[in-house]
Amino acid sequence: MNLVNQKILVTGGAGFLGSFVIEKLRAKGVQDGNILIPRSSEYDFRTMEDCKKIMAGVDVVIHLAAKVGGIGFNREHPGELFYDNIMMGTQLMEAARLGGVKKFVAVGTICAYPKFTPVPFKEDDLWIGYPEETNAPYGLAKKMPLVQAQAYRAQYGFNAIYLLPVNLYGPRDNFKPESSHVIPALIKKVHDAKTAGADHIDVWGTGSATREFLYVEDAAEGIVLATEKYDKEHPVNLGSGMEISIKDLITTICRLMNFKGELWWDATKPDGQPRRMLDVSRAEAEFGFKAKTGFEEGLEKTIEWYTTEA
Repeated sequence: MNLVNQKILVTGGAGFLGSFVIEKLRAKGVQDGNILIPRSSEYDFRTMEDCKKIMAGVDVVIHLAAKVGGIGFNREHPGELFYDNIMMGTQLMEAARLGGVKKFVAVGTICAYPKFTPVPFKEDDLWIGYPEETNAPYGLAKKMPLVQAQAYRAQYGFNAIYLLPVNLYGPRDNFKPESSHVIPALIKKVHDAKTAGADHIDVWGTGSATREFLYVEDAAEGIVLATEKYDKEHPVNLGSGMEISIKDLITTICRLMNFKGELWWDATKPDGQPRRMLDVSRAEAEFGFKAKTGFEEGLEKTIEWYTTEA
């Protein structure tokens, strides 16, 4: 699909990932007049009325909008995370189908995978078990667009695809302690400790859990490539193919930020899913996506942005 003359709706286009997707679309030659960026103050996608209203004249939907947060936020708001995400995804896709949209790109989450998925996570293993308990309501809500996309393709011939990005990080991320993910949360903790002259930082869990991270600009590139080139029913992982323990992650952040204090681990707090790393071969084979940004390079860019903005 040549995107240049398509009218493209990007839900969540004003957010962290969305802002980079918009930049990638512009770089492809899509004019601002053909990019629709809805604001939550104007549209509530939990209501079908607003979903239908925004679909007028739209050719492509890239659905990024989500209610998200780290482990703490997931533990405190499981009902909201389930309801808001499942309603947005379900009604937007139905409104897109009814409105004659040519293509719907549903962006899911690594949290959709079962708790004990064999590493590296392969897309075919999505249904072998239940997600990790602390984020299961969110993960399952964000998994339903895959079921819906496959069902709509089978019954209506509707071109909907489903992407599974791993944990993202980068400039413009959410650094609010009550809802941020692990990398921005740790960068903020180290920055605050340095500013206060503290001799330690408190870290959740044991540090043994592992994660894979994808730089946000790379993720945006993968999403736009899939929008252009991928039209199949199978879900596709978007990742970097690396794995790092939380202990090594925080040690690396401390080194890059020149923080010499101690790490105090709170083992009463959950680690979350034990391991996360994706098999990224399908994305490369199907639409030529491969992450470009090295992990430390991406961390340095993220730290520089935050310390400049903070």
